[in-house]
Amino acid sequence: MKNSIKLSRIERQLTQEELAEKVGVTRQTIGLIEKEKYNPTIALGLNLCKVLNKSLDQLFWLEEDVNEK
Repeated sequence: MKNSIKLSRIERQLTQEELAEKVGVTRQTIGLIEKEKYNPTIALGLNLCKVLNKSLDQLFWLEEDVNEK
């Protein structure tokens, strides 16, 4: 799953630590999400949307499968 968490976080002028505190996770979790090494739960995804003032589809999307083309 792809995401725009880092870009959205920077737009809101938040550090990873600040974003993590606002959504109730560690800075490391935010880092892993930004690097696309961890997919958040639905609850965490919705909290990220709320804090970053973005819709779910603006923050997360599935990478198109190359076999579907």
